[in-house]
Amino acid sequence: MQPNVQISAIAHVIQLAIAPVFLLTGIASLLGVLTNRLARVIDRARLLEGHLPDLTGEFKLVAGGDLTMLSRRARLINRAISLCTTAALLVCVVIAVLFVSAFLSQDLSRLIAGLFVIAMGCVIAGLVSFLREVYFATQSLRIGPH
Repeated sequence: MQPNVQISAIAHVIQLAIAPVFLLTGIASLLGVLTNRLARVIDRARLLEGHLPDLTGEFKLVAGGDLTMLSRRARLINRAISLCTTAALLVCVVIAVLFVSAFLSQDLSRLIAGLFVIAMGCVIAGLVSFLREVYFATQSLRIGPH
């Protein structure tokens, strides 16, 4: 291959890789939101657990229910983080396979498409898990005196 043709081929692969890189940026932002939510849930659970020995009667039951809900929320957020991280890793593999495909002059389009579809499935599942967590958070919301 001539140098100009090689440079042109590499430039084309870089152009193809730009869209997945933007996708990575979006997933990274989502992961930031998810980790912040998980940190808040953990902080709240630790605070409640610290006060649990001092509580009695109905207050202890309410705190126990809150801890159960926080545990459920933490599991949902953890699942969303795992799925979105898997999606980000798959997008990275897609980018790598794009470059390998160009250098080996192999048609790996089916592999690339398959990896991308799996990555999107992971993002969708992660967002569904996140949506469920938000639902449980708003369902358990108590404002004002009870």
